[in-house]
Amino acid sequence: MITADEFMAEAGRRGFDFYTGVPCSYLTPLINGVLSNRALTYVGAASEGEAVAIAAGAYLAGRKTVVMCQNSGLGNAVNPLTSLNAPFRIPTLFITTWRGRPGEPDEPQHEVMGRITQDLIGLMEIEQAPFPNEAAALAPAIDAAVRHMDSASLPFAFVMKKGDVQDGGLDQSPLSRPAAGRREDFATGGERPARAAVLTRFLELTDDRTAVIATTGKCGRELFTLADRDQHLYQVGSMGGASGMALGLALNTERPVVVLDGDGAALMKLGTFATVGAYAPKNLLHILLDNGVHDSTGGQATVSASVDFAAIALACGYGYAASCDSLEGFTAAFRAAASATRPALIHMRMAPGSIDKLGRPTVTPAEVAARFKAFVAGAPVRSPEAVA
Repeated sequence: MITADEFMAEAGRRGFDFYTGVPCSYLTPLINGVLSNRALTYVGAASEGEAVAIAAGAYLAGRKTVVMCQNSGLGNAVNPLTSLNAPFRIPTLFITTWRGRPGEPDEPQHEVMGRITQDLIGLMEIEQAPFPNEAAALAPAIDAAVRHMDSASLPFAFVMKKGDVQDGGLDQSPLSRPAAGRREDFATGGERPARAAVLTRFLELTDDRTAVIATTGKCGRELFTLADRDQHLYQVGSMGGASGMALGLALNTERPVVVLDGDGAALMKLGTFATVGAYAPKNLLHILLDNGVHDSTGGQATVSASVDFAAIALACGYGYAASCDSLEGFTAAFRAAASATRPALIHMRMAPGSIDKLGRPTVTPAEVAARFKAFVAGAPVRSPEAVA
């Protein structure tokens, strides 16, 4: 058994200072230790997949990250680990617990995952090792994990058993409830523009300092077709994870950050709205491009027609939210958001459809991530104390 302080010290010597995850009773001592350490950052995620996306954004801002979760939630992390971290070559130190360990009494819902935890990690082609539960084993184990992450640019997993970390206290600074946000409505009810027209207008309005994360599907493909820039990251997988990535990025850079989200993607990870509102990065603009359909898969309707995303954003703690459905309304909302309290949301309702014979990015995801990370590095990085 080790203490949380021992783990944090060894991990800290190797640069790990950004933690995110979803709690588990086995993780309690470690999470509480991180929360009590003012030199570290911990972002509590709404889901395990969201935590992986948040860590990916923090990595792109230059942080070394740790993701922690219970193995019963490992399934929620499979999608971003395989379709975000793998293609974009984004490493993270991934700590999952081993509930349902064969031969150890546990609740019935952990039985299957307890049998397959290591197999599932292996099937994701992620290197793994038992969590180092002796002080003498800590440095060699973390060094081995770092060597793998540095050489492969991929995650490395530790599997933690019950009692690996000694119980400790919690000294957590509570998150403050933000003041009520402001809403504006620029909707006209007229004919809605296509996404390509909205993206063209966005490119006219944004500047060359802003980091832009475009959600998976035709949004990123159209943005690449219209203008391929180092400041753009085209998220080709991990549907729903773009806003989490943007949060992790925004918390760790002074640059303005914009996430171009979609209605289907936002609905898939709606909990991220609450996380964004709670941690309230002052440099994040969330643009939700809502055409009411899953455009990349044949135009099947989403349920967004009955969803008021601006109201959800304000209820979750965003400082500003606007609704619009025309290019003129989008322009007005964008300019209003520039001086509004952040995080801010622009909910843009638009027409289905995309550019004819739309291609795909010709730059590989790994190349996109590398140049995007280099672009972000051109701005000051916030200290851990500033975001703790």
